[in-house]
Amino acid sequence: MVMKVVKSLEEKNQEKVKVEEEKVGQEQVTENKSSYIRLKKFHFIMLLFFLVFLSAGITTFALAFGKEKVVTVTPDRTEFNKLYEAFDTLKNGYYQNVNDKKLINGAIDGMVNSLDDPYSDYMSSDAAKSFHNSISSSFEGIGAEIQEKDGHIVIVSPIKGSPAEKAGIKPNDIVVTVNGKSLQGKNSTEAVTMIRGKKGTKVVLSIRRPGNATPMTLSIVRDTIPIDTVYGEMVDNSIAKVQITSFSSNTSKELVNTLNDLKKKGMKGLVLDLRQNPGGLLDQAVSISSMFVPNGKVIVKEEDRNGKIKEITSQNEGNPDLPLVVLIDSGSASASEITAAALKESAGVPLIGEKSFGKGTVQTAADFDDGSNLKYTIAKWLTPNGNWIHKKGITPDVVVALPEYATLPIIDSNKELKLSSSSTEVQTAQKMLKAIGYDPGREDGFFDEKTKQAVIKFQTAQKLPATGVLKGDTTIKLMTVLSGKIKNSDTQLQKAVEVLKSRMK
Repeated sequence: MVMKVVKSLEEKNQEKVKVEEEKVGQEQVTENKSSYIRLKKFHFIMLLFFLVFLSAGITTFALAFGKEKVVTVTPDRTEFNKLYEAFDTLKNGYYQNVNDKKLINGAIDGMVNSLDDPYSDYMSSDAAKSFHNSISSSFEGIGAEIQEKDGHIVIVSPIKGSPAEKAGIKPNDIVVTVNGKSLQGKNSTEAVTMIRGKKGTKVVLSIRRPGNATPMTLSIVRDTIPIDTVYGEMVDNSIAKVQITSFSSNTSKELVNTLNDLKKKGMKGLVLDLRQNPGGLLDQAVSISSMFVPNGKVIVKEEDRNGKIKEITSQNEGNPDLPLVVLIDSGSASASEITAAALKESAGVPLIGEKSFGKGTVQTAADFDDGSNLKYTIAKWLTPNGNWIHKKGITPDVVVALPEYATLPIIDSNKELKLSSSSTEVQTAQKMLKAIGYDPGREDGFFDEKTKQAVIKFQTAQKLPATGVLKGDTTIKLMTVLSGKIKNSDTQLQKAVEVLKSRMK
């Protein structure tokens, strides 16, 4: 999720914007605090006026208090009358005692929800603490970027090496429940608070995957989410692949170090892998894009509510000379989309893979003195050519899908799949077995004798008890072997290398 921070613009020659991409991923903002009067009797009004200052720049006001009614701030702010009357009505007339703070939080939350913007949230102090942890360099949880979409909590992308990725969570998975509690009506911040927890603790998620009617139950052990965001390797003697998993505070430095190491190993061309990258800090996206985009070329544009457009240009001191292609997919969102669009439109770098996620707005955050937080959208971001990719994504120059088996759902290892069983899980297992060379003879979800024999052959090859039953270690091993095949048969990477070689000639 893209986050903008307003900070010391007069002190900088070039404005910088910071982003927060939702990994449930990983994104950082600078606190934007405003001073406001503490009112002992009506903390409610104090918080509301902070919002008024933020949006309208009001500098003076007057208040009057009474048991019956709260009067307006100034004669021209009569729009608050109804809000104050509702507060007093509930405070004085509800059949049970009400908590002032709960009413305050509910009122602000209601205002934010009325925006119908999944990227704007009001966070209680607890939720805000979780939010700030999520934008730091490391945190404890399952490691997945989420967003609220059409009333559901949807996975944008799991973080590389995280418990979420290891459990098989994929982009567009819908999280239905957390530890048996429904996420219906919850915003993304509330969902993160429920999912996140201390390292070593367990969280049980019910996941519904598009195309599968039956939800899956996953038990995931939380861990410290990896700090490293750049992973490099040589694909052959001259071509390297570098994967950026998110844009955190040190990503550009990590990339420089990684590229220097790869150059020593003979790198002549680069595949920049932004797949499954949910975003991060915009200043990092700008710095990284500047390594490949010629000096002065546009990296990204911002458009405010009045249609005023501001351009952020490349900081590069010279033209890039490293042959490059970029990989994207449906898990590439926000800051990774900014980078991909910048390289495509301002440096002529081809994009390969599948259409990106489509998140084209910028957020900022403001902290209240009680520890709560307001995160809200302040602008659109546009590609260098002025395109707004929000809810549309970026279509790559070369569209390449992964094999069907790369998108198979995970199987609950606690379920027992055996002779005469019939279910979607059996069908998934049959497809997995066939993909790794153990043909079950059918893929219709009925566990027959031939499927059993395929399982026995697999168990024997993996030195597991040859029971012919899929459960526990056998199920986990089946998914692990398939994961290895997916990595070794990466059709998108293979195409990227092919295109890159043609550019290196």
